[in-house]
Amino acid sequence: MSKDKYAPIRLKNQLCFPLYACSKEIVRRYKPYLDELNLTYTQYIAMMVLWEKGAVNVTELGRELYLDSGTLTPLLKKLEQKGYVTRERMENDERAVRVSITEAGEALKDQALTIPTKISECIDLTPEEGQMLYQVLYKILKQEDILE
Repeated sequence: MSKDKYAPIRLKNQLCFPLYACSKEIVRRYKPYLDELNLTYTQYIAMMVLWEKGAVNVTELGRELYLDSGTLTPLLKKLEQKGYVTRERMENDERAVRVSITEAGEALKDQALTIPTKISECIDLTPEEGQMLYQVLYKILKQEDILE
């Protein structure tokens, strides 16, 4: 029997592919609910941080969302155009930008409250499976060599 020397590069043998495909599928399932709020998925996760903290600097927001400033800047500009956030340069450091939630942005929080339940209803995992998956994914994300 000959061993398949190309097995390491077969799609079915890659951990990255089901993670990628699953991520796309989850975001696709969020879309109809987020359309009602006029938000993209990336805008939604940024709003979640702001609903929790009220205000945050762009660097900290990027760290929490695993996003770089090249992705965050246009996203935050759109949220500002929609009236959900304000951006202002910090007085003590002109390079740093602070993002704050507005009243209109805060008002979205109540509308978004049902989204997690709706998503959990369309994903066939037990609460225990969901918790296990959450722990495994964050174990991967917290590995420093992945983040650098």
